[in-house]
This record gives sequence, structure tokens and C-alpha cells, in this order.
Amino acid sequence: MKKGLRPITRSANPEPEDKNSISWIIWAAWADRITFEDIKEKTGRSESEVIKIMRRNLSESSFRLWRKRTHNQSIKHRKKFENSRKQLKQRIYFSDDD
Repeated sequence: MKKGLRPITRSANPEPEDKNSISWIIWAAWADRITFEDIKEKTGRSESEVIKIMRRNLSESSFRLWRKRTHNQSIKHRKKFENSRKQLKQRIYFSDDD
């Protein structure tokens, strides 16, 4: 197969360089493993400010999809994520005894 005919694999959404830019905030908000608390530490923007940025910069359907995703996922909030991990560990621990 010729080299030019092969598809090039690239990262779908590489991390923007400037952590204070709107594009970095949008990238971080879409990322599953970056919590709102992490965004606040790095940019100083609260969860409500991130939601406003996402509402202004995304299309209506993309915003609804993102909001539905972040609302249902515990990983966007550090406390919920830690609690879900504890529950998962407890289930695994207790299921091994059966």
C-alpha cells in the first residue's frame, strides 16, 4: 500500500497551548477526566462561568449534548467522582468474599 493512501491518525482534539483561552476552557469542559474544580484551579473560572462560556460558544444542540453528559457524569465533580470510586471499591471488595 502506498504511503500517501493510508489514513493519518491524529488526536481528535489536541490540548490548546494557552490555558487561559476560551478554547482551552471548552477543551477541558469536554474532557472526561478534567473536573470543574481543576478548571477553577487553572483558570479561576467557576462551574457557572464555564457553563456560560459553553452556552455562548457552542451550537444549541452541542451545548445540550454537553450539558446532558456533564449533568449525568459524576467525574466532572471531584467529590462525586471520589464517592463513586469508593462505592466501586466497596462493591469489588464485598463481591470477592461471595
